[in-house]
Amino acid sequence: MFQTFEQAQQAITEQGIQVVDLKFCDLWGRWHHLTIPASQFEPKLMDEGIGFDGSSVGLKSVKSGDMVLVPDLATGFVDPFWETPTLSFICRTLEADTHEIFTNDPRNIAIRAEEYMKSTGIADESLWGPEFEFYIFDSVSYENGVNNSGYTIQSREADWNSRDGGHGHYIPLHGGYHAIPPKDQLYKMRTRIMQHLEKMGVLVKYHHHEVGGPGQCEIETPMMGLTQAGDATMIIKYVTKMTAHDAGQTVTFMPKPLFGEAGSGMHFHQHLFKDGKNTFYNETGYGCLSETALFYIGGLLKHGPALLALTNPSTNSYRRLVPGYEAPVNAFFSLGNRSAAVRIPKYATQPDTARMEFRPPDATGNVYLMLAAQLMAGLDGIKNRIDPTEAGFGPIDENIFAWSDEQRAKIKPLPSSLNEALSALEADHAFLTQGDVFSEEMIGQWVHHKRHAEYYAVRNRPHPYEMSLYFDV
Repeated sequence: MFQTFEQAQQAITEQGIQVVDLKFCDLWGRWHHLTIPASQFEPKLMDEGIGFDGSSVGLKSVKSGDMVLVPDLATGFVDPFWETPTLSFICRTLEADTHEIFTNDPRNIAIRAEEYMKSTGIADESLWGPEFEFYIFDSVSYENGVNNSGYTIQSREADWNSRDGGHGHYIPLHGGYHAIPPKDQLYKMRTRIMQHLEKMGVLVKYHHHEVGGPGQCEIETPMMGLTQAGDATMIIKYVTKMTAHDAGQTVTFMPKPLFGEAGSGMHFHQHLFKDGKNTFYNETGYGCLSETALFYIGGLLKHGPALLALTNPSTNSYRRLVPGYEAPVNAFFSLGNRSAAVRIPKYATQPDTARMEFRPPDATGNVYLMLAAQLMAGLDGIKNRIDPTEAGFGPIDENIFAWSDEQRAKIKPLPSSLNEALSALEADHAFLTQGDVFSEEMIGQWVHHKRHAEYYAVRNRPHPYEMSLYFDV
């Protein structure tokens, strides 16, 4: 939004801004914020920053937690959810004493990944198009105690409400894809979300109802740069949640909030450019893709098991990644096949649009790390000329769920649990540390936290359904 501090100050004066909000991302992918009066938005802020405790958000240890926030002026936007006129910025984090850029800040890792890409000479720009799937519910309640555990979700669209009477226009399970009003009761809210985003500088390609009957929605954006895509993702998650909250409803990007219903992913369309030309395009190639694009796919699929520890880093991720749905569970690529880990869109056949889509990810990850890791895997594939066909990754343009077990056994599987993905990351992460983009320290911290604070925490608790299965044994 702004190129200079003076431009930002002028906007504060002209628009009557009274509050400046500084937003930053923790290691696990959640936003935090710190707020100052507009009178404190002074030039020294860009040099000195504002201090905060990095140990409280997973960025640093307790013994050396002091850090400072410095706003990235280009990310400024007027926050529509504050009663007081508020200008928000996404921040970079610096060391408190030296004011050097903090190595393990997720957004800084994304920026370094782009810089590394340019240093290789392979490309000077990468463009990304995340797809945002989420559920809008009327209410949710949950509890986890020593002697009780459970949750309840309510949705005005769900056909489980039909028994109570009403308008009769309910959406059956798996019946929500592009549903139209009156069945689609969330179109007004999605439009409000879209309007907020456009005013905040995040362009929207379209929005629609997704497959999940009880309130699943999707928003797509045009292609954009890597760090810009990370920032847009954080803004989109914030805006969807706040818009629903203002309406007395709630949003979740959780991959599998409902048993037996469609899960929510976050597919990433991506391609590389050099000197303004799409390096992924070849008119006569498979899916109009070049050799460079195929090598990129080879890198993604070779490192796929390790990537999932960052792109699907929750126990709930693997309740979505199960056979029989569109969510991919096997490492192969295909032209148009939505059960493939890498899909080549049949409609993207022009010199500027040819691209591929990595389909496993979901929104429980830190988007900056997800973007950086995918780029690093693809670049590794190009550098090492990893041919996906020679490596056994396809292409496969058939419905593999119609295959025999013997046929499917020849396809390399993706991890089926968070612990399996974390083990893969431990064994395969040299591609991430190239160019000092990721650090060994950060990867070790990620694995330890995800395994002990999440995987084991879920595994060690009795599951409510186990009462039905085993209580009377």
